Amino acid sequence: MILPCREADSDPLASANPQRAAVTCAVHFISTGGKVINTETGFVPGEELSARLARFKANLSAAHKGWELCAITGYVSLFYFTGTLCDGLMLLRRNGESTLWVRKSYERALLESAFTDIRPMKSFRDVADSAGKLPKTIYLDTACATLEWYGMLTKYLPFSHVLPVDKIILQTRAVKSEYELERMRTAGATVDRLLRDEFPAMLREGISEAELGSDLLSLYMKNGYQGINRFSMRSGEMLLGHVAFGESALYPSVFDGASGVAGLCPAVPVLGSNNRRLREGDLIFVDTCFGYDGYQVDKTIVFSYKQEQPAHVVAAHRHCLGLERQAVAILRPGSVPSDIYIEVAGSVDLEHRDSFMGISGRQVKFIGHSTGLYSDETPVIAKGFDAPLEAGMTIAIEPKIGIEGVGMVGVENTYLITEDGAVCITGSSSDIVVCR
Repeated sequence: MILPCREADSDPLASANPQRAAVTCAVHFISTGGKVINTETGFVPGEELSARLARFKANLSAAHKGWELCAITGYVSLFYFTGTLCDGLMLLRRNGESTLWVRKSYERALLESAFTDIRPMKSFRDVADSAGKLPKTIYLDTACATLEWYGMLTKYLPFSHVLPVDKIILQTRAVKSEYELERMRTAGATVDRLLRDEFPAMLREGISEAELGSDLLSLYMKNGYQGINRFSMRSGEMLLGHVAFGESALYPSVFDGASGVAGLCPAVPVLGSNNRRLREGDLIFVDTCFGYDGYQVDKTIVFSYKQEQPAHVVAAHRHCLGLERQAVAILRPGSVPSDIYIEVAGSVDLEHRDSFMGISGRQVKFIGHSTGLYSDETPVIAKGFDAPLEAGMTIAIEPKIGIEGVGMVGVENTYLITEDGAVCITGSSSDIVVCR
């Protein structure tokens, strides 16, 4: 069933592009199984896209003054610059217009994107036919381009040299616009409310990690969650995060984080175990992202089921809270991420040096990271990240300590860096929450 929707003559983009007008009028509302879906949800405004492209071009010009042509193929970066996820290629010229070439789905791109120049392609031959004279060097998001993909590209667009722009894309995405911050604030307020007000009532003795994880995922979905967490690392995406009982949070993980989870099986190491069931006295470690309209925040809360935890566990958790406060106090424009890491990591007490940010042998070497379209963007609060922080960046701070035989304690919240310091957008931190 096809229903009419936004009129073409009320849409300046449709007026400028007859193909967009035809698609907009015909398929703006689509029906799936009798349920009508409004595809206007989450549209990125044209002025937002233009500002992003302008910032990226300025950053690229600052790093490479002589660049002429840049190609972007990673689907998250394509969404950032065009407002649609697609199988395609965006070509940016230093002194010319930018074009989005789409293999699939061209019609969907016309529906969703306010990008001004969207063209269909069957292969890179179509791009080559319109490309004109090409420079010898192309600037490319190499982290997303496989050798096979690059071989197909250079079959029709023969470049002599390739230079990466991945860091420049992440640099551009690091400072968020008000449009992006609105979505992150919504995500932060929602995940804080759900974990504090509704999650404790979901606990019952004997429930498995997988059951509880799926219940929490369902709760999130009913409250606007986008259904997946995206990462730049090779693991790519996960459903929820880590919901782990007791020592299960110390399970070795493919995920580059302090905690782990056994997952459903070796082939699907996500969500939680069907075999590990909740017992009285268990720590419940909940480290999840919450994404809304593509933008993600991170939050961790640690619960205890029906019993107070032993004094040494409570003390370790409170030590993490103190480390979070220490990091946040210096999380401001001009601060250097590597300096923050050195100062905070150097403040970890001797008792927990070998279990800070993971148990011995599996510790990660950071205490925070940027969030946005990925949950693991840059900058990272770690050694080697020496560019000063800027207002508008969003940073998750997550000091955690693993305790053998007990589990993982600690905290994580997402902060917005402002000219006046860091402001938490995921609620407050707390002691271990005892659920009676």
